Amino acid sequence: MKILADCHLHTSFSGDSESPMESMIEKAISMGMETLCFTEHMDMDFPYLPSEEQGCFELDTDAYRSGFDRCREKYEGKIGLNFGVELGIQPHIAGKLKEYTKKYDFDFIIASSHICNKRDPYYPGFYEGRKEEEAYREYFQSILDNLTAFDDFDVYGHLDYVVRYGPEKDKNYSYGRYADILDPILRRLAESGKGIEINTGAVRYGLRELNPCTGIIKRYHELGGEIITIGSDAHAPQRIAEGFDRAADILRACGYQYYTVFSNRSPRQIKL
Repeated sequence: MKILADCHLHTSFSGDSESPMESMIEKAISMGMETLCFTEHMDMDFPYLPSEEQGCFELDTDAYRSGFDRCREKYEGKIGLNFGVELGIQPHIAGKLKEYTKKYDFDFIIASSHICNKRDPYYPGFYEGRKEEEAYREYFQSILDNLTAFDDFDVYGHLDYVVRYGPEKDKNYSYGRYADILDPILRRLAESGKGIEINTGAVRYGLRELNPCTGIIKRYHELGGEIITIGSDAHAPQRIAEGFDRAADILRACGYQYYTVFSNRSPRQIKL
């Protein structure tokens, strides 16, 4: 069975997308998708560079909610639409994040690490002057710090996001090489009932594997983790569900029988 729910999508409500929500929905309907979950960016205290638009990753959630409600009414009976958010986690803003998540009735919350110790791994400066492995390890340690500070989320997004931008990307990267730091992350997520996502956006970054790599997906399952959502991280209609067949094959190979969709912050397992 195909994966028919894309649980990581961005529209023009996110600062890095120009796609109207309606265009994303129309494309998904034409593809036969059953469920979309929009997860617009909310990154508080983002360390913008002078060349970047200040505040572009801070979501106008009220406007997003209003636009979402109009679309859900318009497309009722044609496709299921869920109201989600992708939160950029940093330990020093944990209190603000908790206030924010209590204010809105999200269906789904992705916790993501877009910033590591107030630096953006997107830029080469994060890696300069040190070995790639040191940068990757700092990033993974920051995820552990985030998990200690904040827990009001459903899944952790693209756990090895950092390899998208490293000097050699995932050429020299594997779960085994970083198991000593990745296992505490995966164990904490599994034991606390939190999920991870398979983010197929890795396809367009030229990576060998998806985010996270297959080794992480398998190890999470070995540690008792069962909650896996699938998201394309699409910022444009043509990217919706990209790489989903590959994600399904990986899930089956790692021993999973289901993938997960959240509504009202509750997981629903869908058979592969």
